[in-house]
Amino acid sequence: MNLAALQRLQPTEYFQAASGYRSTADMASAAKDHVGTQIVAAMRHSLKGEAAEAAVGQLIELAENFHYVQLECGLASTALEAFAHEMKAVKRKLNNALADAKAAGLTVNSDGSVTYPPGGEKDEGGKTPAGGTVTGLTDDTASAVGRQAANIDPNPNHGPARDCADRIAAALEEATEVDVKWAPKLRALRADDDLTVSDDDWSDVFTDTKGLQAAGTEYLGSLPQPPKDGDPKSNAQWWQELDPDQQAAWLSMRPDSVGALDGLPSAVRDEANRIIFADARSAAQTELDAWMAKEPQPAYQLVHSVNALTGEEVEEKIYSEEWRQWDMKRNELQKPVDGMQAIQDRFNATGKNGLPEAYLLSFSPEGDGRVIIANGNPDTADHQAVYVPGTTSNLSNIEGNINRMVGVWREADAKSGGESVSTITWLGYDAPDSVAKDAPFSHYAYDGAPAFNRFLDGLDASHGGASDPHRTVIGHSYGSTLVGAAAETGQLNADDVIFAGSPGVRVSGADEMDVPQGHVWNEEAEGDPVPDLGRWGHGGDRFVTPSDPNFGANQMATDTEGHSGYWDGDEAGPSQSLLNQALVVVGKGDDVPLRMPRPLLM
Repeated sequence: MNLAALQRLQPTEYFQAASGYRSTADMASAAKDHVGTQIVAAMRHSLKGEAAEAAVGQLIELAENFHYVQLECGLASTALEAFAHEMKAVKRKLNNALADAKAAGLTVNSDGSVTYPPGGEKDEGGKTPAGGTVTGLTDDTASAVGRQAANIDPNPNHGPARDCADRIAAALEEATEVDVKWAPKLRALRADDDLTVSDDDWSDVFTDTKGLQAAGTEYLGSLPQPPKDGDPKSNAQWWQELDPDQQAAWLSMRPDSVGALDGLPSAVRDEANRIIFADARSAAQTELDAWMAKEPQPAYQLVHSVNALTGEEVEEKIYSEEWRQWDMKRNELQKPVDGMQAIQDRFNATGKNGLPEAYLLSFSPEGDGRVIIANGNPDTADHQAVYVPGTTSNLSNIEGNINRMVGVWREADAKSGGESVSTITWLGYDAPDSVAKDAPFSHYAYDGAPAFNRFLDGLDASHGGASDPHRTVIGHSYGSTLVGAAAETGQLNADDVIFAGSPGVRVSGADEMDVPQGHVWNEEAEGDPVPDLGRWGHGGDRFVTPSDPNFGANQMATDTEGHSGYWDGDEAGPSQSLLNQALVVVGKGDDVPLRMPRPLLM
């Protein structure tokens, strides 16, 4: 970049362009919410049938297209702001150098060189030391030599000229670097010239985001930073003190950081985590598709035989070891795709039978995966329920755990008397992978307990209601162990606690659960072996479980069977087990029928 171009450049124009893209992003966001939530919900409420569902599907896709526009325009806005921010600093350096040159009586030439006039004491021949022209130097060694030459020159104008020329050259070099850095980032934001937002387009959003992060380090560093190891209240205060442009920059450049901060508004975390989710989903699907194209299914053998008893011909498939290895790899790649499809299905279910909008409060595909998803906005809810699933829970099988809290929401909403409800599935920890191999160890619970306590505190920090919400924590199986560990090692920020199929909660009684007396509840179904496993050695020790008489929990009547049926229901209605949880969630525990606790087996 030459001197004339840098002088003509007006950072204000780029800030104005950034504002235009930001306005477009905001309009796309409003359209996304209007189409994907309000219109879809209204259609599902008033229209039924295949044609209606097909129309709803198209509207959901349209909402996703608006979301894509929102994200790409947001990236463009932030990129322009970052470019303008850096160029503004460069222009300031240039203008200061030009002003100093003018004040010193120096002439700045079109190529950035500086001419200085004769000056200084006359020599023995009566001549005034001659003036000259210096070209700016940006190399440290060359610049040092130039300054040394100026220092020994009897013309005092040489030194200021050298200084101004070097500063001008440095500004031009920095401006060129900024231009070279940002020009390709801005060009990369050009979208395809079609009307389809494909998996590749979503991957491109994440690639653009990564590019923006790399290029915008200086700009992001100039903004207020989130508190280091901040608690949810500090995180909330940091976010509230950012202006809208700063908030938008953090969302565009570091959605991973914003989405993980407890205490930030749920809508903000949802927006950030959906960026991460969209990229992870498209990447997983692309990887599966590429592998399937590269590794076609191996052949298997069909063997025909006759059933000796019935005389019917039987066809049996005989799989080779090659096929089994292929199938194992396919399942490995398919599982995260299925898990993320379940999350997307929940997004798409908004409005079905009154189901509220979903909020993705945390998401990571790494390892077994992390998912925190809410039905309804926790920040405005009168009643919150946070459910912690147990052993074998991961991203690939998240559908069942999401559906459990959908069921709780439906029943709680029906019993709430018009008060608002938000139910949350919290898979924010590394759950044990195996009942036999992993569940006997308590470190999974203690490792996850601090994150769970921070999340609960974050719900307080982000809640905007006129009064504090009523909060219920629900722990199933090993999830109840984590809930107990959270109470044992910190302060469990809850009003009621429900345990279901608990093997033990690491505390000796209900009075240690940090909730008012009489607000710890327990369900143990017929045929559920897990509580007995806890009584006889869960975690290496035999200890009291919530089902035992001396623990002190309210034993809710339970009409389901087995370890996984506590949320069962059918067209005839919910099970008593599910209904009882919903009653506690909306603060109507007095209406819950109780039973006698299980006798303690010796």
